[in-house]
Amino acid sequence: MGPLQQLLHLLETRDLAALVQWAGYAGMSLIIFAETGLFFGFFLPGDSLLVTAGLLASQGLPLNVYALGALLTVAAVVGDNTNYWVGRLSGPRIFRRDESLFFRRRHVERAHEFYERNGAKTIVLARFMPIIRTFAPLVAGVARMDYRTFLTFSILGGTAWIWSMVLLGYFLGQHVPGVARHIELVIAGVILVSILPGIIGWWRERRAMAPFSDRPSTPL
Repeated sequence: MGPLQQLLHLLETRDLAALVQWAGYAGMSLIIFAETGLFFGFFLPGDSLLVTAGLLASQGLPLNVYALGALLTVAAVVGDNTNYWVGRLSGPRIFRRDESLFFRRRHVERAHEFYERNGAKTIVLARFMPIIRTFAPLVAGVARMDYRTFLTFSILGGTAWIWSMVLLGYFLGQHVPGVARHIELVIAGVILVSILPGIIGWWRERRAMAPFSDRPSTPL
């Protein structure tokens, strides 16, 4: 089985512990770069991969958690900026692009709506939201957001995301006995927390629209 087939197998089975051990520093850097820098990377395991890596580093896996955090932070920032320039150079054509195996217009539209609501801070907030984090820098580029502002928020967001996830896993591994035997539960919890902002936003919008939908229609 070649390297690509191995990677696809590990992603398909969601065996993140095996993926971390197989990928090492270079492989995890490429995964984080692809998730944040390439629009087909939205399916890659970002949060759960980072927490798993931190947890395994605390259990004796030959990974230096500080070197890992530094490398992955660089990968996240470079990926974000790559995506920004793809959007900036492609412009509105991104929104007219045909659907394909690796491109979903609805993801771009969701990121655009999030960007419209939250402005520049989207670049930080989106880091903690699966799928949105892949497409938010693309939308920022299409919108021609000031690059220095984007770069500042990109570095802040990338640093906060990588280190919070890696150190969370490392802290749990160091201070919660037996947590490594229940890594699936940890990953499920991380995924739930990651999608929680989206669920809260959807619920708020639904509640805001409820008074209008409950009003009786006025006969003509």
